Amino acid sequence: MERNILKDVLLMQNKIIVKPSIPRILLRKIVDYKKTPFIIIISGVRRCGKSVLMSQIRTKDCYYVNFDDERFINFSVNDFQMLYELLVELFGEKDIFLFDEIQNIKGWERFVRRLHNEQKKIYVTGSSASMLSKELGTHLTGRNISLQLYPFSFKEFLDLKKYRLGKLNNLTSIEKSKVRSIFTEYLKEGGFPEYLQTKKEEYLKNVYDNILYKDIITRYKLTSEKPIKETVYFAVSNIGKEISFNTIKKLTGLTSATTIKEYFEYLENSYLVFLLSRYDSSLKKQAYYNKKVYFIDTGMARTIGFRMSDDKGRLLENLVFLDLKRKNYEIYFHKETKECDFIIRQGTKIISAIQVTCSLDENKDREIGGLLEALKCYNLKEGLILTLDDEGEIKKEGKKIIIKPVWKWMLENE
Repeated sequence: MERNILKDVLLMQNKIIVKPSIPRILLRKIVDYKKTPFIIIISGVRRCGKSVLMSQIRTKDCYYVNFDDERFINFSVNDFQMLYELLVELFGEKDIFLFDEIQNIKGWERFVRRLHNEQKKIYVTGSSASMLSKELGTHLTGRNISLQLYPFSFKEFLDLKKYRLGKLNNLTSIEKSKVRSIFTEYLKEGGFPEYLQTKKEEYLKNVYDNILYKDIITRYKLTSEKPIKETVYFAVSNIGKEISFNTIKKLTGLTSATTIKEYFEYLENSYLVFLLSRYDSSLKKQAYYNKKVYFIDTGMARTIGFRMSDDKGRLLENLVFLDLKRKNYEIYFHKETKECDFIIRQGTKIISAIQVTCSLDENKDREIGGLLEALKCYNLKEGLILTLDDEGEIKKEGKKIIIKPVWKWMLENE
């Protein structure tokens, strides 16, 4: 890369412009690690707010470089020393480095390792789960803390709405109605920060296209876009349902289910689609079972073609899944005679079972039956049913079942 071009880019990027933004909940964890020697790795889907999060970390004592800039097209690992020298020349010596979307530069981890060896503090963001983990595993083992950023949680959505919430257990009926109304909007619109400023669906479609073409088709050198597009459409149309790679193979016209499996690896690596495994103590059986599928954002899912008669229930389940991912739980679904939507494992034990439904009015026996089976199977004393509005407690067959609105559960667990 030409030195004068790099110099101009660095001068522009290091003008600290403070814009009002919603404080991200992940910021608390990042602050906790501030005085540790670890490299802080923040990964997440495109446009979920990683750069804004970086701006919330930034101070005058930091260098900042955003590699998601077309002027870095010719930048290579050999240019990192020039970058370092220019940063010192332009801004003086500093010990904190913020690198946005650094995975765009092949071999970046070697430079970061050198800075770490010089006892610099480094924050890195990227949009690819596997590239980050693979490179970190090779060169930065034991030197990093990996964190994931997702689109807005419901608490962050309330902050965006400037709604100040009182104590959850003391809300008036009017306050509950207001929170439920905002939650209904959140369920529909999702949590991509920039989209929520305008509600222009073209923005979500554009973000989706960028993920599909830049993070998947181009990165993995796919020769045809039709099969991967059909795979995504199938996934987003079957949120919360079990899927079969063989079924999608026939749908796309591909000859191998292994190719479909690879597609889902690409989709998960870009944080667009997630697969949830059916729990079994045998890893071999787990790998063999069908998976359930979830999507990164309910607003995007709805925009790119998710239309079903029971879409609200599926979207509600998707929100709960994302909230569990956001809190970094190890999650599975349970299925034997009956099914339970989510079970949470800690260490070698299942510690929690959760069922999700819009309302218990029509599905009470099925939802309670599936939850009870899971509670008995994993020797749990109580379980949780999350709904849109219902709240209460049931005791059945020696088990306690707590019923709670999803919005309340989300806010309690922040």
